Amino acid sequence: MKACESTTTQEEHRVKIGRNHNKIPVWRRTIGLMLVYLPILTWPFILISGLLSYYHLKMVGAENLKTLFDFLPERKSHRYNLKNQITMDGTFSISLAKSRLYWILNCTWYCPVSVGLFEWHAYLVKVIENWWCPFNHQNKNSYDNAKIDQSFWHIYPDDRAKLEEDDLENPIWNDHCSACQGDSCENDEK
Repeated sequence: MKACESTTTQEEHRVKIGRNHNKIPVWRRTIGLMLVYLPILTWPFILISGLLSYYHLKMVGAENLKTLFDFLPERKSHRYNLKNQITMDGTFSISLAKSRLYWILNCTWYCPVSVGLFEWHAYLVKVIENWWCPFNHQNKNSYDNAKIDQSFWHIYPDDRAKLEEDDLENPIWNDHCSACQGDSCENDEK
């Protein structure tokens, strides 16, 4: 399947940016370019929060947790290296877009590490919520990438009996729900 082919049957949300970019004044685009690098200041806090979350889960018994490295692309999966990196013509004669090093640092390091770090942190927070709070809500189906075997509520029979049916039988935080068949579950697509 090509990258542009979609298997989604739901209506797709798409941010409109490419059609507007060249209409934006250069001064605004320049400030916007500088703003993209400010989130790097949050990396230490997100990393510390992720590590605290990771070790919290390990301390309460979690096994098979994904690490940050599970969310980072392998270096060999990147199409370009410093020798064959494509560049842009650039708007100005001193434009960074003309530098191979600029694109390598951005596209091989900054962007994938940023995405990986934030996705790892979100994954850990979802695992924590599935463990401590296996209560269904409108967005809980998006926690599907952080499935657990049983929630805190499921391991205590008296408390398990208090759960609503969709909390008791949800395959995201209960791999022994009545709708599940071994490792696959008919409710996984819902």
